[in-house]
Amino acid sequence: FSRIKGLLFLLFLPCFCSGQPVLPLLHFSTFLDPSNMVYLRWDHDEHELMMFELQVHTTGWVAFGFSPHGQLPGSDIVIGGIFPNGSIYFSVS
Repeated sequence: FSRIKGLLFLLFLPCFCSGQPVLPLLHFSTFLDPSNMVYLRWDHDEHELMMFELQVHTTGWVAFGFSPHGQLPGSDIVIGGIFPNGSIYFSVS
């Protein structure tokens, strides 16, 4: 899990702080819902380090979980969003 935290920080830091999005080459993608409002792209490198991009039509926040068994208990969760004043928050638990 510590590798996931580092990866997510590296992925989102350039996107949120530089003012210009970094678009990594991600070879796999799918919509996660029937309304096509949640779009996930991902890939991995030769060291099996995973990279993710999540595009969501949202009202200001999104949560995404990683689980080896497909259930909430024991999963790793990423939460991010935008406060009304425009500042961005990001948390991994």
